[in-house]
Amino acid sequence: MTDSDKDFIADVLPAFISEALEQVVGIEQLLLQLEDAPDDRELLDALFRCAHTVKGSAGIFGLNDVVGFTHHVESLLDLLREAKIVLTPELSTLLLQCNDQIHELVNAASDGSATTSEAAETSRLLVQRLHAASQHGAPDPVSAEAGVDATLATPATTATGLTTNSERWHVSVRFGPDTFRNGMDPLSIINYLGGMGRIAALACDTEAVPTLDAIDPETCHLGFEFGFETSAPRDQIDAAFSFVRDDIVLQLIEPGAGVANFLALIDSMPDFPRLGDILVAVGAISRTQLAHGLALQVGAAATAGSAPPLGEILQQDAGLSPLVVNAALSKQAQQRGRDGGNTNAAPPGDDTHFIRVQADRLDLVINLLGELVIAGAGAALLARQTRQSSLIEANAQISRLIEDIRNGTLQLRMVPIGETFARFRRVVRDTAAELGKDVQFEILGGETELDKSVVERIADPLMHLVRNALDHGLELPAERLANGKTAQGKLTLSACHESGSILIRIIDDGRGINRERVLARAWERGLVENGVTPPDADILKLIFEAGFSTAEKVTNLSGRGVGMDVVRRNIEALRGTVTVYSDPGEGSRIEIRLPLTLAIIDGFLVGVGASKFIFPLESVVEVIEARSAISAPDGFGRRVVELRGRALPVLDLRALYGLDSAEPERVSVVVIKSGSKSYGVMVDVLLGQHQTVIKPLGRMFRSLRGMSGSSILGSGEVALIFDVNSLCSLAEQAAAVPGHAPPSPPAPHCAATTSQGQTS
Repeated sequence: MTDSDKDFIADVLPAFISEALEQVVGIEQLLLQLEDAPDDRELLDALFRCAHTVKGSAGIFGLNDVVGFTHHVESLLDLLREAKIVLTPELSTLLLQCNDQIHELVNAASDGSATTSEAAETSRLLVQRLHAASQHGAPDPVSAEAGVDATLATPATTATGLTTNSERWHVSVRFGPDTFRNGMDPLSIINYLGGMGRIAALACDTEAVPTLDAIDPETCHLGFEFGFETSAPRDQIDAAFSFVRDDIVLQLIEPGAGVANFLALIDSMPDFPRLGDILVAVGAISRTQLAHGLALQVGAAATAGSAPPLGEILQQDAGLSPLVVNAALSKQAQQRGRDGGNTNAAPPGDDTHFIRVQADRLDLVINLLGELVIAGAGAALLARQTRQSSLIEANAQISRLIEDIRNGTLQLRMVPIGETFARFRRVVRDTAAELGKDVQFEILGGETELDKSVVERIADPLMHLVRNALDHGLELPAERLANGKTAQGKLTLSACHESGSILIRIIDDGRGINRERVLARAWERGLVENGVTPPDADILKLIFEAGFSTAEKVTNLSGRGVGMDVVRRNIEALRGTVTVYSDPGEGSRIEIRLPLTLAIIDGFLVGVGASKFIFPLESVVEVIEARSAISAPDGFGRRVVELRGRALPVLDLRALYGLDSAEPERVSVVVIKSGSKSYGVMVDVLLGQHQTVIKPLGRMFRSLRGMSGSSILGSGEVALIFDVNSLCSLAEQAAAVPGHAPPSPPAPHCAATTSQGQTS
């Protein structure tokens, strides 16, 4: 291998690793789906294609360990497709273990490290079990001392290198002009086919190749016609071209095919200038037969002064069917009838294309967009100060364009959360099996989109909550039956958009949270004064305390008191909240609310004295005039105002944050919605909608209650961005001033909320 080849592989290998890991995830999800529908042919075909894609890609890069092991997995999957064996739970477990091994081998390839002896031994033992499953329909438990070599699963071959029972196919392929640009090499595909059988009588179509002075070295003009002797089925031959499916025109003629197949091939193939070239291209005759026919034609012309048509000669000399000759003549006539028409265009393919972009590049674009938003706001402010209508109008147009760019760019980072949810199918399956529980896992709202950065950071907290529900929440089948429930428990993971945020729920129908045990442990650890019984909501909040656990013994899954406090901190770091609802004996529900994005939002700008604040626009319900209807503030800046016959808790920012400014005669109350609850915030000035670039708070202000970030205004001023969920919890707290009534109705039964404002 030359240095340039090594450099090329080093450049494109990361793309293979990324795609291979995606295929590995796909294999796992398909296997889990097949456990519910083991005879679904579409799922089986998709599963086979995923494994074949990993194997084929690895072969291009010379990753023999990946190719060798995946070949055995592929062989077993082929037996499943052909219904020669049945997918059982034991076989599904084996294939999941094999998929884990493929993942390990791909990771080793990404590091450039050689396969360890431990990994090689694991591969060998798994291959043994695959062989046993292939022969008996179920994997045999194989010990490490068994002496079956991993190389025994290759198909039986003859001395010529052909697999037994091989047949001859005819393959016609025309590669598209962008094949090279897409990083594919037609010869590597031909060589890959050579490993499945023997390529005979290969002919390269050179008619489409332009003259040397007009040729573009990056444009592919290749086409091939060849015989292919193999025992492989059509699907396996077709799969060899899966990487270039959108860039080729492919025709496969089965062994023993009749004249009709060649007629169809002639009709669909690109045009050739001469009759003989058409017949050779479709494999109807060989080059040798064409040369002999032309020699006979020349000889007849020299002897008799005229010669019969070439088609007639080939019918007599090569035994060619008259129908094939007539079809080729018709094709030739169609070409001559066109005045310079381009007949080499491939059929239209899928117009949907995907481009892989590194995440850090996209983050850089988002950051630059944020600066553009700030600069645009400053320009718009200066334009208004000049009072020049033309300049104001121009800046308004620029602002609209910036908003369109912002929306389009942020959409690039939005991904369905279902991809993250799907990872937990395997977790639920394996954990339930380990605990001896029967669990039905349901995913709802997987199509709900969320910022990719949020999705990546929420995966670990969700993982812990799912495992916690399986371990602590759901009971064993016998216990469920004794309590009048079905033996199979149910765990649901759902997502939806609500009030400008995303709401994720983890719901189980298990035993619920034992409040007495939680309270006893809190007394024991001194978290609650001994003998004091807080409200249910406060009791449930105790499970988020560091080191808190009610497990009677330590297991692989729980009992050390590590996890729920980390879940809370990770969610709060995303400007989110986590809420627990539980009914004893009925189950539990954990709700997580997260912002849709961490970068740029639409905000509602308000002023209190000389300070500026921003609410997320989606959370603003309405604005009302308070006048004299608002109550006096308590010691924490809380008031109450009547809104359509009900008491609305109101926060006074001037009192809450100790702002040094006089209260104006007229104030407004901005009504904010947080989940299913509403509250109000008193403000002096309403400054309208504002595109808000979210900046993190400095170290000194991270403990400031009710704030999630900051933003720079066009004037250069800094405005603080409210965390509406934290403000909601502040508004709902009971008043501490003697004789002052609580500013809000009691919290809903069995609910506990933790947020940034409560822990800072």
